Amino acid sequence: MELFIKKADISEIPIIYDITKEAFKKYAMDLGLPSAVSALHETFEDIKNDIEVKTILVAYYKGEPVGSIRYEVVDNNTIYITRFGVKAKAQGCGIGKALINEVVNRAQKIGAHMITLHTASKVMPLIKFYYSLGFYIHSTTTDRGYVRALLCKELVHYTNVPVMSTSIK
Repeated sequence: MELFIKKADISEIPIIYDITKEAFKKYAMDLGLPSAVSALHETFEDIKNDIEVKTILVAYYKGEPVGSIRYEVVDNNTIYITRFGVKAKAQGCGIGKALINEVVNRAQKIGAHMITLHTASKVMPLIKFYYSLGFYIHSTTTDRGYVRALLCKELVHYTNVPVMSTSIK
């Protein structure tokens, strides 16, 4: 697979915009509430602001931009993911998994203990996808007009595991 993931820069705002719009139009259709999905109202300026305060990664497959994910460090060294999407023609190729794994790797490097995100609880393909990557539902909320699940993935840091000594007689 010719997959390359990089940190986004300002020149990639139109790319991120297109990926986000395509991915979240499908999300809104699956949800049945197109006006409730705030990602569909995002502007170039919103993306520019996110580049300044969050980390945005863009996935390129065979040289073409096909996915993006945003994350930031929040309370207690937890990573919170937002605006994660993969273009329809690239879904099922491992792009989404690779983006999540890149966030996991970066989170572990900074010592984060958990990764969290929200998604619509009734969109079963998304729930199954996140479960396959080790996430679980922590709680739900209706703050956006539909039931959203807060999903969590706990990170294990083996360097912090105490070593027990034993003696054999």
